[in-house]
Amino acid sequence: MRRMWRAGLLAFCTITAMSACAAPANLAQLTLPAGFRIDVFAAGVPNARELALGANGTVFAGSDDEGKVYALVDANHDGRAERVAVVASGLQMPTGIAFHDGDLYIGAVSRVLRLRGIEAHLDNPPKPEIVTDTLPTETSHGWKFIAFGPDGRLYVPIGAPCNICDRGSGFAKIVSMKADGSDRQDVAFGIRNSVGFDWQPGTNELWFTDNGRDMLGDDLPSDELNRVTRAGEHFGYPYCHQGDTLDADFGKGKSCKDYTPPVLKLGAHVAALGMRFYTGTMFPPQYRNAAIIAQHGSWNRSRKSGYRVMAAHLDGDRVVGYEPLIDGFMRNEKVSGRPADVLVMPDGSLLVSDDLAGAVYRVTYAAPQAASQSQR
Repeated sequence: MRRMWRAGLLAFCTITAMSACAAPANLAQLTLPAGFRIDVFAAGVPNARELALGANGTVFAGSDDEGKVYALVDANHDGRAERVAVVASGLQMPTGIAFHDGDLYIGAVSRVLRLRGIEAHLDNPPKPEIVTDTLPTETSHGWKFIAFGPDGRLYVPIGAPCNICDRGSGFAKIVSMKADGSDRQDVAFGIRNSVGFDWQPGTNELWFTDNGRDMLGDDLPSDELNRVTRAGEHFGYPYCHQGDTLDADFGKGKSCKDYTPPVLKLGAHVAALGMRFYTGTMFPPQYRNAAIIAQHGSWNRSRKSGYRVMAAHLDGDRVVGYEPLIDGFMRNEKVSGRPADVLVMPDGSLLVSDDLAGAVYRVTYAAPQAASQSQR
């Protein structure tokens, strides 16, 4: 049973070193399952996209706001960031970030950069170092979601530089490299634009979201949740969409049977972005190891879709349930927020970035109180 939780913290304003801020005004209309609560973790984070957690508890946020990367500091551990600081600026679409061995890695279209020892230098950030500058320069689907895998390698998507095209093996894929940018290897192909991935607990298999092509109408094709089982696997783009629909132009002479179908169809044009497995213990047991997916929302559908945070409940590699965790960012075709990424915190809470509101939210859970027995 779902209920509407009306935010009691709308007057809260995160202190930022950059500008005055106001808490996003959309929390009162959001709905979450019973026992869940959503609050503002940080406001004043324009165009907040991918999130990453530092070793000392600093939350970092990539963005496309004047090429800035932000650090969100909750020094007293009360679930609210007292400070929002800029640690990098002037970069090209630095939406993707990852923290590894004390350093912050930033995906900026054709480059991956590194801020060494960043948590010790938030007041005086180091100059970004180049890890690699040999990725494609195309900006269409050129923004990044990056992450380090269990193997210690950095995984980076290279999106298709178009809505639908075939540019060969240099695009529409995920690659990995060593932390110093060397030894680049192809991981998987046929991926139009992945802006979220994670490794399944227990199997260490890579799962990722993929955005389907546009201009086939309201209901085709679906965005996808995919699972990589072997190196070099092909997921269909641009020949086959959603595992069962050949492209009218690029699918000629092809068969969808030759490509890996999605684990789950996520819906057409929902713009599934950030995705993480829930590894905490705060949420109820059915959420353990569920895939939590941020749906950024449609831009070219006659009636909007997406604008939610979803939970895909799993039994091994099988999806056994798919339901909203946060709904209400879009009501009556009016949009108040666009979820971009999710991040599981050490205490089991979940952070959600909203690039429309320029905010990061914190989702917590406390078991609902049992109804008191009626007096006899």
